[in-house]
Amino acid sequence: MDDAPQQDDIRPEPLSRALSERYLAYALSTITSRALPDARDGLKPVHRRLLYAMRELGLNPAAGFKKCARVVGDVIGKYHPHGDQAVYDALVRLAQDFAVRYPLVEGQGNFGNVDGDNPAAMRYTESRLTALADALLQGIDEDAADFRPTYDGEEREPVVLPAAFPNLLANGATGIAVGMATSIPPHNLGELCQAVAALIENPDIQDRTILRFVKGPDFPTGGVIVDDPAAIREAYRTGRGGFRVRARWEREETARGAWQIVVDQIPYQVQKSKLIERIAELIEQKKIPALDDVRDESAEDIRIVLVPKTRTADPDILMEQLFRETELENRVPLNLNVLDRGLVPRVMSLREALQAFIGHRRDVLGRRSRYRLAKIADRLEVLDAYLIVYLNLDKVIRIVRTEDEPKPKLIRAFRLSERQADAILNMRLRALRRLEETEIRREHEALAKEQKDLNRLLRSEKLQSERLIEEITEIGKQFGAATPIGRRRTVIAGQKEVEQILARAGEAAEVIAAVQREPITIVCSEKLWIRTLKGHQEENDSVKHREGDRGRFWMPAETTDRLMLFATDGRFFTLDCSKLPGGRGLGEPIRDFIDLPPEADIVAAFVHSPGRKLLVAATSGHGFSTDEDTAVAMTRAGKKVMNVPPGIEAACCRFIAGDHVAVMGENRKLLIFPFSELPELARGRGVILQRYKDGKLTDACVFDRKNGLKDSNGRAFSAVELKDCFGQRGHAGRVAPRGFAKSNRFG
Repeated sequence: MDDAPQQDDIRPEPLSRALSERYLAYALSTITSRALPDARDGLKPVHRRLLYAMRELGLNPAAGFKKCARVVGDVIGKYHPHGDQAVYDALVRLAQDFAVRYPLVEGQGNFGNVDGDNPAAMRYTESRLTALADALLQGIDEDAADFRPTYDGEEREPVVLPAAFPNLLANGATGIAVGMATSIPPHNLGELCQAVAALIENPDIQDRTILRFVKGPDFPTGGVIVDDPAAIREAYRTGRGGFRVRARWEREETARGAWQIVVDQIPYQVQKSKLIERIAELIEQKKIPALDDVRDESAEDIRIVLVPKTRTADPDILMEQLFRETELENRVPLNLNVLDRGLVPRVMSLREALQAFIGHRRDVLGRRSRYRLAKIADRLEVLDAYLIVYLNLDKVIRIVRTEDEPKPKLIRAFRLSERQADAILNMRLRALRRLEETEIRREHEALAKEQKDLNRLLRSEKLQSERLIEEITEIGKQFGAATPIGRRRTVIAGQKEVEQILARAGEAAEVIAAVQREPITIVCSEKLWIRTLKGHQEENDSVKHREGDRGRFWMPAETTDRLMLFATDGRFFTLDCSKLPGGRGLGEPIRDFIDLPPEADIVAAFVHSPGRKLLVAATSGHGFSTDEDTAVAMTRAGKKVMNVPPGIEAACCRFIAGDHVAVMGENRKLLIFPFSELPELARGRGVILQRYKDGKLTDACVFDRKNGLKDSNGRAFSAVELKDCFGQRGHAGRVAPRGFAKSNRFG
């Protein structure tokens, strides 16, 4: 025996390669084993393991409850080696009827609520499977799915569940992986079953036919979807998009001719308590002048009461203001990014998701049929032996009574298999009754017929389709629109209703603008800390900044205005002036409001004016004009308008008011050319405004030739003084006239 110490397997390897390989392994593990659901059963591994572990514990719908701590212990001990709290959170979500459209776990105890309160600890709560979870597991003992070893190799777990209904779309899913995410809203199971049946019957039906069945998401908390039908169709066609969901409300008459608004359904995944806090905050800040009070009168059902200040208030306008300012209106994204056959992540359309489920059900049907055939063949072999006994009863008895080793004799006499001979020898005497013979013949005939039918089923795709339609139709009957759990909860607004809503939103916007329009002064420091001051104030040194910081932008505005920012990376950002920080503080970082990269800076800041044109230019000397309206950004990420290559930065953004363009470089050379030579683009790099052998562009502007050109010191230079600098676009220009500002910038 070799007692020499074992050497460690240490190999020199570049750090970059080691990191990339390990990070790639981590990313793949996150994508396939945590974040994205399988397109076939709509489950992530933790949910699949939870359901399977509960089934192994015997927690069927007809059985009693067991402590959730017992379930979590089995899951993390046998199948899912992760934190117990994470597993319990997943279990809780499957039981929350406000979080999942069709709960897969029935809970007993405190499982949280729509206010956002946490559930009780797992030692206090109990759970068991629901009938829908049972449908997901149906056939798992009949070789309907592949199994694989668990993480420690001691147990086996299913790779995918048989899934008798399209759980991916019925309950939806959300998840964030490395470099990708998924967001699938829940849908109505009855509608999905109808769509699946239609798609099985005719795989070539058009998308619009599928959308006659699947009208849109069906959220557990109800609400009203107010998106344009065309946008909904496009979202389902591409697998990407979103749904605009509003709370459901009605006007309720009270005593003496007064009225109040009652909200009984709120958007999906909105916490009721935070929603009410936000409405109360708006009332306190007097941002909704027509609203006097908000009360939470909810019991088991949601009931939020909104009390207007006067009975003459318009409830539609009041609600539009609340939809604008609170989560009474929310946008639910659609990103149908799933694991195709459990392996490849990709974004599917609605049709592809349904087809993935249908393909899985065909596989399950084939596997269960072949499993049943094997069982039938096994039973028929034994029944054939029994029938031989009844046909040759005297001879069998004689062999058994006279032979020391009857088994070989029986095999030779009746051409039996060893298993058949063992079955004959193990028969009880009372099984030789006439009645038993009749029962065996009846069972043999039934099994032979079933065997024949199953063989026909496996050979015929048409018969398989008919069987699948029967199965999905039965699911639709059990959990469809005719059942309490299957009734549609979310209303889909029609085209006319959407147009009316948009019209009311426009009216509400005008009311908000008229009521809340107040003068402010926007102050932004050199280090990009932003705040607002009340009223229009002249720039002065009394405004304090943080130590080491100083003022940079100072703009008068209104609370109804929008602030536009142009960054060195070529992106425009847009901020709502009413949402900028005010008060006596020193402001907040502008990066809290926009996704500005650390290496980027703000070039220009100004109040948006519709219809205005802008000149943008980069340090490379490229530039173009653009429409300010098209540059308005709707998201934190901003809007890319100027393409800026590496090593180059956007240098200036100027309003266009004049007939000539002036461009200045670091080399003090000034070029002036007609504005007609400047192209207008919505996005791009632009054209060369001024050429440089070395150095870069410092500033550019548009001015009227007859009024002259001002530098940053405020001095005006006439066309006569600038005559040597006039030329064509793309030239190098001439040295600026004597006295021009040393900053090389225009006024």
